[in-house]
Amino acid sequence: MEAHAELRDEALARLAACTELAELRSVEKDYLGPEGAIGALLASIPSLPKEERPKVGAAANRLKKELEAGLDKARGELETARVAAERAGGDFDPSLPPRRAARGSLHPLTKVRREVERIFSSMGYDIADGPEVELDYYNFQALNIPVDHPSREMQDTFYCDEEHHLVMRTQTSPVQIRVMEQRQPPFRLIAPGRVFRNEEQDATHNHTFHQVEGLVVGEGIQVGHLTGTLKGFLAELFQRQVQVRLRPGYFPFVEPGFELDVACPFCDEKGGTCRVCKGVGWVEFCGCGLVHPEVLAAGFGGRDDVDLDKLTGFAFGFGLDRLVMLRYGLDDIRNLMGGDLRFLEQF
Repeated sequence: MEAHAELRDEALARLAACTELAELRSVEKDYLGPEGAIGALLASIPSLPKEERPKVGAAANRLKKELEAGLDKARGELETARVAAERAGGDFDPSLPPRRAARGSLHPLTKVRREVERIFSSMGYDIADGPEVELDYYNFQALNIPVDHPSREMQDTFYCDEEHHLVMRTQTSPVQIRVMEQRQPPFRLIAPGRVFRNEEQDATHNHTFHQVEGLVVGEGIQVGHLTGTLKGFLAELFQRQVQVRLRPGYFPFVEPGFELDVACPFCDEKGGTCRVCKGVGWVEFCGCGLVHPEVLAAGFGGRDDVDLDKLTGFAFGFGLDRLVMLRYGLDDIRNLMGGDLRFLEQF
């Protein structure tokens, strides 16, 4: 109780001496903050003799309420004094509108994601979503990645509950299967969302990042439809016509599979010093291909209203974080999920 009395006298003295809002914030942090003195006092109560605990706890709570009330009163007095000083100095004009409160801004990932959704929506695509904690079946098996498939080693997975086969999804592709189970073709959709991989963090890798999955299912779908769709999307995104090229690529859920590269939208020729394409002239953009028959069978299998012999489709997936880095010229993916206001306030 003596320590409590000393703490009260010290806190009230500091509060009385405050002449600026910054000083009030310092007092609030030192005494009422997560690591403040009153919190430490409350945390020490279990170590006291049993008969002293109620008395000390009640006194600490009284001091907490007294300080909170004192801080509110001091803030009001300082604001009143500020307004009075402005009026006395002739700078205050009551006819002017009030000062605007400080406002936040959209996260760069949110801004680019909304732009991607807007473009694909204008092309007739629906926006789909799925759970981030996913069943192994949807994340792997239904996508033609059985338990013993070597491609599982390409994705370092966070396993939540191995007994119930729960994982943090490593890709947004599971949404494909969930939509196929519920909808009647033809349809086209994108599935933007957050994904997780157990990777070491560096400037180009993070354990949490974002992808946009695209899926079109119908009859007579060909590779030309895939490239035309992506070229149209990229032209709208970069506000200029872009060239694309396909390279063979392996993904278990498409056949044939491709890597799609984009002619660098930030430079015009190869051999330059462009920091984005490193003078190569091409930027790797996404993996894509025609939907594998096994994936169509997993999504539509057993349904009498779907003729798998006539059904085809294409799918693609690209990293939203990578797109944000290209758009804003960022060189470290960790900044996007770091929560540093100095970085976020630039957008």
